[in-house]
Amino acid sequence: MTECRLVLARAAVDAASRIGAARAAHLALIGPMAAAGELLAGVPLQDAAGQYQGSLMLLRPEALERYLEAEPFRQKEVWQSHAVHVFRLAPLPWRPLPAEPAPEQPTPERPTHTIAIAWDGRDEAAPARRLAAREAHFARVEPAARAGLLALGGAILDAPGGRMVGSVAITAHPSVAAAQGWWAEDPYLRQDVWREVSWHATRFAPLPYRPLPGVG
Repeated sequence: MTECRLVLARAAVDAASRIGAARAAHLALIGPMAAAGELLAGVPLQDAAGQYQGSLMLLRPEALERYLEAEPFRQKEVWQSHAVHVFRLAPLPWRPLPAEPAPEQPTPERPTHTIAIAWDGRDEAAPARRLAAREAHFARVEPAARAGLLALGGAILDAPGGRMVGSVAITAHPSVAAAQGWWAEDPYLRQDVWREVSWHATRFAPLPYRPLPGVG
């Protein structure tokens, strides 16, 4: 499995008035990082109407500090705060993320995907619950990844090489309600692995991403 770094950023209260001045520089930074394989994925956290609420960025560990130092959303206070987590990308047959911008493939104006940011219970039995549900969970998400319904997913760790304490998953559901309905049947929810889940709409800006590490 590929271990990387997950940046979850919360938007400033006045982010809507700041983001326009920072967006071009933001894209100029992350485009080359995607092409170099340093940025595995980067998407906005949005509400149902597509309003910006923050960012989710997935980076190689060696690129993290350089990215944070240069990120215009951080410099220009589009972000109010951010947190960094160790993240392990699941070994699944990932479909390619959107490619470079083209006239026939503009950045979508409305949300196209939904993000689930899920945290396991904090009790002593939480690791055992996850382990007990893990095989059935993977049996369900493997065909979803192969079909492109699950665009990206993996586990949040408590430290490099540490134990799994949560998950992030991005699915091709244009509404949060549709995503919640699909995940309601997953063993991680049915068997009480995920105790706290936050849901966000999102969309992928077409960037020159390299293929996600996974299995064919």
